[in-house]
Amino acid sequence: MTISEKVAYLKGLAEGLNIDTEKSKEGKLISVMIGILEEIGMSIEDLEENTVALGEEIDAISDDLADVEKAVFEDEDDEDEDDCCCGDDDFFETECPNCGETLVIDESVLDEGVIQCPNCKQKFALDLSDDCCCGDEDEDDCGCGCGCEDHDHED
Repeated sequence: MTISEKVAYLKGLAEGLNIDTEKSKEGKLISVMIGILEEIGMSIEDLEENTVALGEEIDAISDDLADVEKAVFEDEDDEDEDDCCCGDDDFFETECPNCGETLVIDESVLDEGVIQCPNCKQKFALDLSDDCCCGDEDEDDCGCGCGCEDHDHED
């Protein structure tokens, strides 16, 4: 039974008891209280309807957002398929030589040359001369990593 139905029952009960709402002070009070309860019941029903409507709209927006995320980010995982760090200019991951904490450093911090570990507060420098993990810099035509273009190696 909804609140409006309960208020309607209460109103019918008051009418059935023949409460004088014109002359009796108590009757006037009960009549006003029932009127207020009717307004509260209607307000609650309106709020419940609005809540249901808003919930449906939020679900629709959530579905639309999921579609947009799928369209925008679907190729994001494909970019790093080669597992090569070359071209990852935004961030550099290293380990603090003092405490072993893994640090993710952006390019502006790398440009400073010296890094202070936020964990142990020790400063250290990075050697970025061999920061490529893919091996492209050591590749050559002979495959030995010597940098030549073509020669015979004697083992």
